[in-house]
Amino acid sequence: MLPQQPNDLPILDDARVKSVTDQIFDVLYERVVNLTLPPGEKLSEAEVAARMGASRQPVRDAFYRLSQLGFIQIRPQRATTVSPISTEAVLQAYFIRSALEEQTMRVAATTLTPDNIAALDALIDKQEAAIKSSSYAEFHALDDQFHRQICIDAGLEFVWTLVKDNKGHMDRARYLSLSFGATSAFTEHRAIMDALRARDPEAAAQALRGHLGHIRQILDRLVIDRPEAFA
Repeated sequence: MLPQQPNDLPILDDARVKSVTDQIFDVLYERVVNLTLPPGEKLSEAEVAARMGASRQPVRDAFYRLSQLGFIQIRPQRATTVSPISTEAVLQAYFIRSALEEQTMRVAATTLTPDNIAALDALIDKQEAAIKSSSYAEFHALDDQFHRQICIDAGLEFVWTLVKDNKGHMDRARYLSLSFGATSAFTEHRAIMDALRARDPEAAAQALRGHLGHIRQILDRLVIDRPEAFA
């Protein structure tokens, strides 16, 4: 059964904007990734369909897509459940993201304008405020905005599309780690900005590599602290 949340599942928008299946998939994907639907949570086609004002077929299709990505487990004659976090899937996501964003940093270091740098500095300030107020979900959103904006400013917005399509498993681990990892991530963002400001492509790539590479240490800690969340 889906857990009761203050903001429950939404009624779907006009299907002419997005298909019903796409809308259901997007909502469930976000809630699996941000752990609103935690590992092991049971999902019911009938209940999701009823809450979202849809028929069961698009829900079934959305479930299938989520299962193909490794986010839910569909077992005939048994409950459909949210998958545990897979360390292998997290590290695969890290490999893809690191390869794409390291090269983006090299380009950004030679192309960002002073206005671009100023806008990124403003995002850094917002991240600091979010950490001081322990608004970790807000920090995560600002973290994504920071990385996305660098891709856009470097003229490589398509890179962020590819990153976003591949980082979901990594994000599940990052959400679990925000209470102890946000401050380190913020410090690493500042190191990235220092390299970009210096227009040093290799330093920017190295700063990014160190930033994303901490997922290995984060996983080591989470597997000990939160074993129930992992496969």
